[in-house]
Amino acid sequence: MSDLFVKICGLKTARDVDVAVAAGADAVGFVFAPGSPRTIGAAEARELAERVPAGVLTVGVFRGQPVEEVRRLAEESGVRGVQLHGDEGPEFYGALRAQGRTLLRATALRVERCGEYGEDLLLIDAPDPGSGKPWNWAAQEFTAPRGQWVLAGGLDPANVREAVETTGAWGVDVSSGVESERGVKSPDLIRAFVAAARG
Repeated sequence: MSDLFVKICGLKTARDVDVAVAAGADAVGFVFAPGSPRTIGAAEARELAERVPAGVLTVGVFRGQPVEEVRRLAEESGVRGVQLHGDEGPEFYGALRAQGRTLLRATALRVERCGEYGEDLLLIDAPDPGSGKPWNWAAQEFTAPRGQWVLAGGLDPANVREAVETTGAWGVDVSSGVESERGVKSPDLIRAFVAAARG
């Protein structure tokens, strides 16, 4: 399954971005949501995003922020994707739709298909995003959404292959699962995660 979409999120340094890109990540994420050890500013994110080749998606991650703030930070940082991690409704996706911008909807809810809110990609996360705690993706009642959806929440190099094979996810997203300590990425774990995800 070499065409699996892989996103490495919560990057804060040039080294981490370069490692993720060299390892073969399809997307890198920068956290603008307040209160996270991974949060960075728009100017920092712009410098990092400028290191990323055109074929790799740069994503700004937001949670519970006003649409005007999301739009401003996305434009100031130059990210090409916007990921909303809260209870934002379809009107947010309509307001943030722009030429060349990819919209990602992150939710811990059961969703039937990607695109219900106007998003391009659907991200199914654990109930406590960013905690590194997995949810039970092997549960019998789990039903994979239709369309392009990305699995997140508690993934790491040791379990990502099983998670993909169990759920049939189109892609995977990791943050804490490639950290040596909270908020600090490990180059070795980033490389191991991408390699394991692609099996």
